[in-house]
Amino acid sequence: MPEPLLDSYNRLHDNLRLSVTDRCNIRCFYCMPESGVEFVPRAEILSFEEIERVARIAVGLGVRKLRVTGGEPLVRKDLHVLIRKLVAMPGVEDVALTTNGVLLADQAEALFDAGLRRLNIHLDTLDRARFEQITRRDDLGRVMAGIDAAQRLGFGPIKINAVAVKGLVEPDIVPLAQFGRERGIEIRYIEFMPLDAQNLWDRSKVLLADDILELLREGVGPLDPVPDPDPRAPALEYRFRDGGGQVGFIASVSRPFCLNCNRIRLTADGKLRYCLFAIDETDVRDLLRGGAADEEIAGVIRATVRAKWLGHEINQGERFVPPPRPMYAIGG
Repeated sequence: MPEPLLDSYNRLHDNLRLSVTDRCNIRCFYCMPESGVEFVPRAEILSFEEIERVARIAVGLGVRKLRVTGGEPLVRKDLHVLIRKLVAMPGVEDVALTTNGVLLADQAEALFDAGLRRLNIHLDTLDRARFEQITRRDDLGRVMAGIDAAQRLGFGPIKINAVAVKGLVEPDIVPLAQFGRERGIEIRYIEFMPLDAQNLWDRSKVLLADDILELLREGVGPLDPVPDPDPRAPALEYRFRDGGGQVGFIASVSRPFCLNCNRIRLTADGKLRYCLFAIDETDVRDLLRGGAADEEIAGVIRATVRAKWLGHEINQGERFVPPPRPMYAIGG
């Protein structure tokens, strides 16, 4: 058995997030500017074979969970080909995909046939006008069609990720929860994080998990914490007392989960990152294209994990330094 992927704080890392592109087909204001977005040249984006190789080496070091992200991963041609290889990889126990859902209806069957089952779909609102305000695209109908297709095919679990921006999405909190209860889908409310490309973030714009909980209790009904939660899972889970499903909260601002973090990240252009908010990253693309042996790449993965900091400092005022790359360039 290989030596576990432990950092200097004794956190075990078994979860690798693989970004396949920095491109996206919507323009959420808290992530991307409406125009003038600078993408990585296509020649610098890792091939499927290169992504698969890094994943295989990481799995050999103890990684068991893989999540494919973007940008928007479904804009990458023939993504199902990569998914099939990841699902079939010996040692992999879980493969998931994060998507905005716009292209999902057209690709759901190919992804399902490739072995994918777990989906996280980004959706902040069920209101068409507010969807267009947030994303700058009139694509709510396409996202809903993607959700319908995924459920019809038998994907599960399906989770919906909703970014919580104060002063904007309060009217959406309860309708999303009710939609999730009707569909058997868990809604995950994500506190607005400082990962936008336009420096719009301010702590006063974060709709906090406690405030969302209060809106849900008033608008839907009582909730109780899920007993015996996975201590390494990023979400705080609550069940509706009447048995009608559950919701989750990614409370990165009000309740950081850094002490339990088990994730490392590979960007679409081949940089390893030990944290979403990391300032530093390690290049593996040059190693992949320069003839490096698997052992050398494995050493870089171990070194990246060992260098991991205790956690981000979002709540530490001027001590917090946002990452030099926006969310779409890092990978969700």
